[in-house]
Amino acid sequence: MSVFKKQEIKMIPNQLITAKELASRLKVQVSWIYRRTRLGQEAIPHVKMGKYVRFDWEEVVEFYKGDLQ
Repeated sequence: MSVFKKQEIKMIPNQLITAKELASRLKVQVSWIYRRTRLGQEAIPHVKMGKYVRFDWEEVVEFYKGDLQ
């Protein structure tokens, strides 16, 4: 039984994307994305759901904007 109702899930503003989708947006290899999830505090912001890893595009953009400043 799920804690969330179907309506609540649809209202989440930031959709999570896969490593493949993130790699496509950043124009890098998927393996590069996975390596960057294992860097501790310097890792790309991500969410682990069991064996799956997902990313919030807006958080990733903000993370790399901070690196440029």
